[in-house]
Amino acid sequence: MTEDNQQAGRPSDPCVMVIFGAAGDLTKRKLIPALCNLAAGNLLSQQLAIVGFGYNDFTTESFRQKLAEDIKTFATSPVDPKIWAWFQERIYYVRGDFSDTNAYQVLKKQLVEIGNKHKTQGNLFYYLAVAPRFFSEIVKQLGAAGMTEEQNGQWRRVIIEKPFGHDLESARALNADIKKVLEERQIYRIDHYLGKETVQNLMMFRFSNSIFEPIWNRHFIDHVQITAAETVGVEQRGGYYETAGALRDMVPNHLFQLVSLTAMEPPISFEADSVRDEQAKVLHALQPFSPEEVLSKTVRGQYGEGTTDGQRVPAYRAEPDVSPQSNTETYVALRLLIDNWRWAKVPFYLRTGKRLASRATEIAIRFHRAPFILFRDTPVGSLQRNELVIHIAPDEGISLQFGAKVPGPIMQQGTVKMNFNYVDYFGSRPSTGYERLLYDCMIGDATLFQRADMVEAGWAVITPVLDVWKALPPRSFPNYAAGSWGPKEADELLARDGHAWRDIDKDHHWK
Repeated sequence: MTEDNQQAGRPSDPCVMVIFGAAGDLTKRKLIPALCNLAAGNLLSQQLAIVGFGYNDFTTESFRQKLAEDIKTFATSPVDPKIWAWFQERIYYVRGDFSDTNAYQVLKKQLVEIGNKHKTQGNLFYYLAVAPRFFSEIVKQLGAAGMTEEQNGQWRRVIIEKPFGHDLESARALNADIKKVLEERQIYRIDHYLGKETVQNLMMFRFSNSIFEPIWNRHFIDHVQITAAETVGVEQRGGYYETAGALRDMVPNHLFQLVSLTAMEPPISFEADSVRDEQAKVLHALQPFSPEEVLSKTVRGQYGEGTTDGQRVPAYRAEPDVSPQSNTETYVALRLLIDNWRWAKVPFYLRTGKRLASRATEIAIRFHRAPFILFRDTPVGSLQRNELVIHIAPDEGISLQFGAKVPGPIMQQGTVKMNFNYVDYFGSRPSTGYERLLYDCMIGDATLFQRADMVEAGWAVITPVLDVWKALPPRSFPNYAAGSWGPKEADELLARDGHAWRDIDKDHHWK
């Protein structure tokens, strides 16, 4: 991150944003609302244009009309009519098939005309809001059409949505394919979790506060729990989920990003590669699972029918586009170790799942208990652990739990909490989670985007688990009820170490 990029209110660079698959849900639900929020914050260049590309039968005029209707539904706050009028003048649509060479020539010609009209200085970024099977094809076609070449100070960038591969071999192959056309600095592998304000605040919290960084290691921290729980099922994504499952869908991207930011060493600067170098070191230090360890250190689950928010909901196998005999996991728990000086022998417990009791994404740091000897002749039966929780969703903030004496003549310990909530301190800002990521791409800051080696390091840990699970199909699915906290085997995973999952329901209204 350069000094210029850190200036408050600096508008993005002039550019054209080309959205492949522009008629899909991502554009109307996230991308356009995010751009509106950036415009409201005066963070977009006045020299901007947006071009949708896809096989849907739109014209520029009908595409503009569609987005004008969509924004009324999906905007995170009312859009100023002047801002939307400004957008309407710079939204375009080009119809074409992703594998049609001629369509790219038409697109290329249109981009030159649009760039000249809006004075975008020849800068382009392509957002691949498409199914993963199209990633390599689109990049290859862009390269063949000469649409990725950077000349005379003009830049070309490509944002690629997850999933980036489905195992280590496919991730390596995809990286190899796109690197035939693009330099690594042009590739922005997006993970919308990193657009969360609290996730970004992790580095600020750790490295700017001298009271926390000295104790952020194995000498003081007993273990770490990272949870990404959802109350929803697979909804209408059964077809995709059957090919992915919870492990592929959440762990090598979202959860490993949270692990790396939690465990990384201080970078020498906030330059993108300085930060990502330290994240990559953590991912490479994750101890891979042997086949035997997969059986003892990982848990998979699939939800059966149950009750969510007072409503009866069906089992996963009864969802649309899901096989009645499906062995796809909707829940995963892992026990990870990081083999480095800071974190040796500190377990990192990860869990994620569908149809769980509460919606919550958080990082819980549990510290070692203090020595008890001082309290041996008092009514205090045991000492509670200090706990620091980074709340990421649905409410963003940080809470710290510690012990204090209960008022009165008897020595008793009570648990108290100090809570920081973003909304209370800094107010509420409309957000889709994509604003920061789109803005960073426009200014060339890749800090929050995954690098090739990070993607491959994550898959290297996950692939042995996938192999064992494929060889040994589960016998007990479904093994947890919708509306619960997952299979009992996940509780046993921690119990073997003398630990228990944090009671998120009890602490749900932590604010």
